[in-house]
Parts: sequence; structure tokens; C-alpha cells
Amino acid sequence: MSTPVALIIEDDEDLSQIFTQAMSAAGFVTETIRDGRIALQRLAEINPSVVLLDLHLPHIPGENLLKLIRSEKRMQDTRVVITTADTIAAELLNEQADFVLVKPISYAQLRDLARRLNPDLQTGQLPPLPS
Repeated sequence: MSTPVALIIEDDEDLSQIFTQAMSAAGFVTETIRDGRIALQRLAEINPSVVLLDLHLPHIPGENLLKLIRSEKRMQDTRVVITTADTIAAELLNEQADFVLVKPISYAQLRDLARRLNPDLQTGQLPPLPS
């Protein structure tokens, strides 16, 4: 089994670094994209296990990317975690996402959620959390 991929779509550089570290600690290979248009292109090329999705992105909003992910049969098993400070939009999209995390999001909070989403946990391949 190959290492699961987490696609982090977040335009805030500091947050994207925190998200990358948390997802990596949970056993994911990560890729970060800070622009909705580039994310759209990349989603046409890969099938990530998890997408961390900010809603307010340059060029193409996260809501549009969420609709695309949900409409693609090949991504039917992709878990989508909305990461936003916009509580109203989060509430409106809650039914379409697997999880909604309202910013600020802590490293530990995301890491622990990511460990639950990692398919390798079922096979026992994931190393234990560092102390």
C-alpha cells in the first residue's frame, strides 16, 4: 500500500506550514497549494486521501473545489476537511464535508484528526505518536 496523500489547499503560509507538519506527523505525504486555480488543476491529476480545504482562496473559492471533489466518482473516498474562520459558510457546507474545523486550529487538533483519517491505521503500519 502506498502512503496516503493529503492535499492542503490553504493560502495562508503560516497555517499551511502547521497543517503540513500535522498531516506529516499523522503519516501522510503532503502537498500544499495556495491558489484555487492551481488546486483545480492538481485535483484533475491526483486522487488524494484527504483534502484540507480553506474556503477563501485566490481565483477559485474552496466551495467550488468542494463541489468538484464531491462530483468526481474517482474521489468518492476522499475525505474533505474544511478549514475556515468563516463560521457561516462552514455551517452551510457542513453536510458536504466530512469535517469542519473552525480557525484557529491547533497542530495537535489537526494531527489527532488526521491520524483517524489515515487508512494505514487499519493495517497497523503507522508509527506511534512521538512523545
